[in-house]
Amino acid sequence: MNKKHYGEKPSNDHLTKYAKSPNWRKDKFQNLEATSMSISIQNLPKLLYKQFFKKLNREPKMPLPIERFDKEQFLSASDGTKFIWYGHSVVLMRMLGKTLLIDPMLGPDAAPIAPFPVKRFSKNTLDLIEEFPEIDLVLITHDHYDHLDYKSIRKLRSKVKQFYVALGVGRHLEKWGVPNDQITEFDWWEKSSFEGIDISFTPTRHFSGRGLTDRAKSLWGGWAFKTPHENVWFSGDGGYGKHFKEIGKRLGPFDFGFMECGQYNHNWHLIHMFPEESVQAALDAKVQCIMPVHWAGFSLAQHSWQEPIEAFLDAAQGNKSAHIHPKLGELVDYKNHENTIWWK
Repeated sequence: MNKKHYGEKPSNDHLTKYAKSPNWRKDKFQNLEATSMSISIQNLPKLLYKQFFKKLNREPKMPLPIERFDKEQFLSASDGTKFIWYGHSVVLMRMLGKTLLIDPMLGPDAAPIAPFPVKRFSKNTLDLIEEFPEIDLVLITHDHYDHLDYKSIRKLRSKVKQFYVALGVGRHLEKWGVPNDQITEFDWWEKSSFEGIDISFTPTRHFSGRGLTDRAKSLWGGWAFKTPHENVWFSGDGGYGKHFKEIGKRLGPFDFGFMECGQYNHNWHLIHMFPEESVQAALDAKVQCIMPVHWAGFSLAQHSWQEPIEAFLDAAQGNKSAHIHPKLGELVDYKNHENTIWWK
């Protein structure tokens, strides 16, 4: 295993910088609400066994196809935001004539340092990077392997102009060859204007870390994008909490929202939402139309791979929430999208 997959451990200078954050206490970043994972040492072997060996219905029987990328169509003029979802949390977005890429983990394995791989449901996804146009801005929510991987950044870095990342994530990018002056780190609620798009980093209820010694040594969150015509939100990973209403109050209402939905379990309920909570979180944050992400990429929990979308649809329909669920690789205008049950 290439040690570069780990990224960079925080130095004393890094820690001094992080300690200036209001969200840093007791030598680490903290959630806004008390948050823990309900996994005991006694239950860990059983949990790991289920994760790596009990895979019935947790993965599709055949690799999930991805629609062909049409660069000309993607770059063509549009009245509003359009995007392509590549499974899990990867979103390629076109907004105000700029190309944005969120959580660009396109590698084949979500556990590159583990003894057993967690394979992606789709094949050859790293090759997509070669087809992408120049990327004006990459945004990264946090440093977990299923959102940030060495191979993707190495392939992307030469075609990306700027990176917006959670506070603490920049050290990994620098380790992998991204120049410091191309990286901007964000604490919760910090904002910046990028080519006419107001971008804010929103809080989530989660954690971070890529090894045994760097847990909560970088921040985690979501991204809000506001233009003169639209307001779009990417929730990021995290459990349900009071912060959703605060996000809606401060930055909403939102025309559209990418909602985390998948890889949940009762053992870590406070750091990943169940599908019905994803829908409720969108209601709390005043999101008009929603889409589930963080599924159809990897099996990181014990539910079937189709359960997140089916439970999300039940909850959305029950709450009369407008929603979409596009195919992998499909170019989407969320205001004029026709849903299909493509995962059956």
